[in-house]
Amino acid sequence: MSHWVRIANEILMHLRTMKKYANDAYLYDPIGTDKEGNQITLQDKLPDEGYTIDEQIEMNTQTELLSVALEALSPRERAIVNERYGLDGCDEETQREIAKRLNISRSYVSRIEKKALTKMNKKLNQLGVTELY
Repeated sequence: MSHWVRIANEILMHLRTMKKYANDAYLYDPIGTDKEGNQITLQDKLPDEGYTIDEQIEMNTQTELLSVALEALSPRERAIVNERYGLDGCDEETQREIAKRLNISRSYVSRIEKKALTKMNKKLNQLGVTELY
């Protein structure tokens, strides 16, 4: 095989390898320029909520784990936990407020809440999760 054929094969192999990465986007890739001619990167366009990427990933993981734990509850238990802790778009309420609205005693709400939290903890332990932040 001639020297040029080997070079051509190497170039083709490199192009095939690079084709795998053609659709990847990186946070620091330029995507345009601003009015002053400065480069704008993808990261510049992402909302800055004051969290690092690691913190955002951790929060998403915690949210997913919480959802899994909530699935272990009955609908009534889930509703009480959601209302008690302000989850799933609910306003945070006291046990007394929940009890009054459901026309049950505050101590019964407390027992339901405790039972629900125990179920959630058991579900998370089955998944190997020892604590949520």
